[in-house]
Parts: sequence; structure tokens; C-alpha cells
Amino acid sequence: MENITAEDLKKRIDSGEKLNLVDVREPHENAEFNIGGTLVPLGDIRAMQVDEIEPLKNEEVIVYCRSGNRSGQAAMILETMGFSNVKNLVGGMLKWQETFGA
Repeated sequence: MENITAEDLKKRIDSGEKLNLVDVREPHENAEFNIGGTLVPLGDIRAMQVDEIEPLKNEEVIVYCRSGNRSGQAAMILETMGFSNVKNLVGGMLKWQETFGA
């Protein structure tokens, strides 16, 4: 698992790059603030219910959560499931909002 900073991710989003973002928070957290990722809560990843992102196994997948802890766990699980290029957003949405606002 590699890490990606909020600054690097924002640059890539702003440049219009096609990214595979996966939000591993709970639905209510996603509803409050979201940067456009596919919602797959950590519990679903732990249960290996990842059908919606299964086609991305050989592509870069960037996971994020509130603080970076759950997404770090999710990244490790996804790697054991065969995902080959997983990045964790360091500091999660807290860092994103602190750096760029809501």
C-alpha cells in the first residue's frame, strides 16, 4: 500500500484525471461531505462484498475515510484480495477539509 497526500490528490482531480476513488466511510459520513468516491463501507470490504469495485483490481484505486485509519485497513484488505495498486489518502477527509475547506 502506498500513501497519497490530499494536495497530490487534489492536483490530480483538478487536472481532470480519471481516478478510481473509494470512500470506505459509513453512508451518513458520505452524505455529509464527499469528494466523489464510490461508497464501499469498511464493513463491506471486510465481508469481501466489493462487487462494485471488483473490475478495478488491476487499476489504481485510492481509498479514503475520515482520518486515514479505516482506509489504511481497507487498503490492506483490498491488497490481500488481489488489488494491485491501492493508495491510502493520508489524513482522510479531515485533512482534506482542513487544507481545502468543505
